[in-house]
Amino acid sequence: MKGELRKPASVNAILLIGIFTFVFLGAEYLFVNMISLSVTEGRTVIAQNYALGASAVGFFLYPAMERWGGRRYKSALTFILALGAIICTFIVQQHISYAATMTAGMVLFLLLGVFGSAVHYLAAVTIDGDNALARLAGIAYALGILLQYANNNLVNLEVAEAAFLSVFLAALSLLVIRTRQAAQSRIEMTETAGASSEPAEDISLTRKKRTAGIMLALLVVLMACVFSTLDNAVTLRHASGTDIGQWPRLLLAFSGLAAGFVFDIRKRKYMGLIMYCVMMMSVLSIVVLNLGAPFLIGLVVFYLSSGFFVVFFTASFMELSRHMRLPSLWAGMGRAMNNVSAALITNGSVALLATGNSLAAIVIALVLFVAVSVAMAVYTARMNAVMEPKEPPASQKSDEERREAFIAKYGLTEREWDVFSQMISSDSSAQEIADCLFLSKRTVERHISALYEKTGAKSRITMYLLYRND
Repeated sequence: MKGELRKPASVNAILLIGIFTFVFLGAEYLFVNMISLSVTEGRTVIAQNYALGASAVGFFLYPAMERWGGRRYKSALTFILALGAIICTFIVQQHISYAATMTAGMVLFLLLGVFGSAVHYLAAVTIDGDNALARLAGIAYALGILLQYANNNLVNLEVAEAAFLSVFLAALSLLVIRTRQAAQSRIEMTETAGASSEPAEDISLTRKKRTAGIMLALLVVLMACVFSTLDNAVTLRHASGTDIGQWPRLLLAFSGLAAGFVFDIRKRKYMGLIMYCVMMMSVLSIVVLNLGAPFLIGLVVFYLSSGFFVVFFTASFMELSRHMRLPSLWAGMGRAMNNVSAALITNGSVALLATGNSLAAIVIALVLFVAVSVAMAVYTARMNAVMEPKEPPASQKSDEERREAFIAKYGLTEREWDVFSQMISSDSSAQEIADCLFLSKRTVERHISALYEKTGAKSRITMYLLYRND
């Protein structure tokens, strides 16, 4: 399992999610600092959560851009979006006026939402295997938090902070472009497989997939109600001048890292149960804060539990996306649902915190527990049904029968089949295939030319579809 995290695709995915996490949280921190210069603490929290709502819109825009945007325009569009986000970052930093800061912030988070959806989709598509999926998400989150901690404590000027964020945003855009270009054939296979799912697929299984996705989204929304309330409590103190870029923030990195390793036990079999227990601890911290406990207690609990929550929804939706017809929509859905929830409950959350009504907090917590319990039970049942291996119909060819039929149909040699199977199952170059099969690069290139000639295919994706639909 350790080897999975060392693979280039896994390292690339960690960098994608880690840098995005830093840029997103850093932009949120800068936005709160600037907007709080002209409005009260309560309005600052509301502005922050409206910006998070704008980012959710960006998350939902990306699948349309990925699906209908021409391949030749995607790199240019990524560059334009990054440039627009950088410009908005500096407008926020300048704080010309409340209206200008608010408008630039909304546009900035809309663009960051697009980037976030792209990052999670590319990471989900390009990594090999899913045994270490939660650990990958945990390491990436810890990386982003550590970068933010360094930014908060080492960069004291807002203009330098904006410049620092802009550099990483530019690096993120280049990484997105490079990842998309390097994994283009795999992305095309994923999109084609989703768009032309086998008509023989069990209708009940399709419904279970859809139900699992809906219930997971609902589960994240319900849990986000708790975590957003805690986040708002922290933001209120931040807006009033309390420095939250202190050592407790390192607990976020620790909790995210710990969550990744704990969740991956037995391939995330106990992930839902562990997350439920963590949410219980967060609810209790809300009650404790309302009863007048020191703010530091709430801060520590918030940071410890938030890391688990982020890794939970990141890993869950990335795993689910591999079974859905439109993975570009589902891969980043966790962050989108979290931000939607934050935007919707803002006013009620701030009012609850302002009144200090502990009885109301306890009642709401109990209602949330019931709702989360139901959603968790339905989601777990549906996801288990989706994940369990499906027995092929008696009339459907086995893998060995399909292999023999394909070899006979196109007159392939055994060595040509070995090369063919490598081509349709990975993005490996001719040299990488040669290394894997212990052949020379020239020999592999000769076999590839023979495969194109025998099958009449023009690309890897065409050969993949020939085999899949045979």
